[in-house]
Amino acid sequence: MMVEIPDSHPRKKSLLSRQKIVEGSLEGLLADSAMIAHGRGEAFDYLLGERTTESARLAVREAASRLSSAISPVISVNGNTVLLAGEGALRLAALLGCPIEVNLYYRTPERVSGLLSLLEEQRAKILEEPVPSGLEGDWRESVTNVPLLGGSADFRIEGLEGPRSHCTEEGIGRADSILVPLEDGDRCEALVNLGKEVIVIDLNPLSRSSRMATVTIVDEVSRAFDGMLAELISNPDCVPSEWDNANAISGSLDDITEFLREKKG
Repeated sequence: MMVEIPDSHPRKKSLLSRQKIVEGSLEGLLADSAMIAHGRGEAFDYLLGERTTESARLAVREAASRLSSAISPVISVNGNTVLLAGEGALRLAALLGCPIEVNLYYRTPERVSGLLSLLEEQRAKILEEPVPSGLEGDWRESVTNVPLLGGSADFRIEGLEGPRSHCTEEGIGRADSILVPLEDGDRCEALVNLGKEVIVIDLNPLSRSSRMATVTIVDEVSRAFDGMLAELISNPDCVPSEWDNANAISGSLDDITEFLREKKG
């Protein structure tokens, strides 16, 4: 049961996210290490001021343009992502016309099935919402048609060992651009080595996934999804730039330094 947190609490959103992870773990949707991963990200979010920084906004814009320009984009999600931002992933996938694939490091049939069922519940909730302002076309049809993949792994990521190497050919296998929120470095590196464009959402700018990615968004996952959706609605003809990801990560580190300097002063 979700704990009642007053609207006046300055960290209400963060506490609600933490509670989602706790309850998801109790329901068997997450690996035991999920809370550790969430806590690590939460710590970095503190250092960013729990806000989308200017460097993150630029990365969001670049990510949106690359996903929009891709031939076969896919959004790959793990348990934490589904619990924290599954609805955001579905909205973005509906706008892009791309699938969502559940891909887990600690993969079990029960967890994959449970997360796919939760995504279906989130889809139903979105279908009851008002259509996002500024959209054209049949939004509800787009949401309904988002393929949810991962239940039957029929493909393997070359150069990667372990359960996460198993994926679907329809999703990750044929994708040219992959959005991988809350990702691990090994898979990011393997996908890049296969010539795929990898867009990572990771609050830790020092992680291996952040450094290996084509584009790294250093931001909280639900904020990043909301930002990409807004960017594509307001600027549907955006085009990729000559992106320097190392420079972008450096900008995120500067954001942390500046925030700490402000707090100290």
